[in-house]
Amino acid sequence: MSYVAPPTVVDSMLDAGETKTQHSSGQLVLRAAFSVMLLAGATVLAITAAQETGIDLIGALLFPMGLVIVVLLNVELLTGNFALVPLAVVHRQANMKGLLRNFGWVLLGHLLGGVFAATMFAALLSRWWTTDPDNVAQGIIDMTITKTLEYQELGYLAGAGLALLSGILCNWLVALGVVLGMTSSSTAGKIMAIWPPIAAFFALGLEHSVVNLFLLPAGMMLGAPVSIDDWWLWNQIPVLLGNLIGGFFLIALPLYFAHRKN
Repeated sequence: MSYVAPPTVVDSMLDAGETKTQHSSGQLVLRAAFSVMLLAGATVLAITAAQETGIDLIGALLFPMGLVIVVLLNVELLTGNFALVPLAVVHRQANMKGLLRNFGWVLLGHLLGGVFAATMFAALLSRWWTTDPDNVAQGIIDMTITKTLEYQELGYLAGAGLALLSGILCNWLVALGVVLGMTSSSTAGKIMAIWPPIAAFFALGLEHSVVNLFLLPAGMMLGAPVSIDDWWLWNQIPVLLGNLIGGFFLIALPLYFAHRKN
């Protein structure tokens, strides 16, 4: 059977976390840029489907294809690394230097790839910035405003706190999807295991820091009245922290203590 038991999954999590600290800096940046571009394509597809059908759930059901490809191709995803790499440090298969090095280079790769993908999609959707936003472009603009200025209206403690909480819940589901991908040795099994929690996070409108590294600059390029300060202060920084908390404390550590034999 293709099913992989939880104790073996925990071993795979530890090995994956260790391996991720051993890639060269160039490999980390390349793999991270590649993965965020896959998520960018899935995000635009999901928004297009939601706008065309008027049913947001349709977009949520399509979005997981991006993370499925990321997992199957074994490239770098910071939100998955938030669960796997610290766990390897806890188990002493990796160290803090390797963790910080991985997080730093992967974040840089996501930023470069996200802005590059945002530029390409913004140019495409606006016909080189010569037309007014269509439904898809307006959907991206609206999401950018929702993810920044609506938090700002609440004040920093409540607004950033809400972004933090959304980030925690988001990576509870996203890291769950990454781990569930390890519960099968078959491609079909991995796809079926990953899909539900990723569709759930998108349907719930939760905050994913890697997707936002594409979505928010794309919205800004398309005309959203959002500044770089708004992007980072009201969304990116609290969401990154929330994703780290959700992935490590709500997924990695509980599974480790529940299923690790020693």
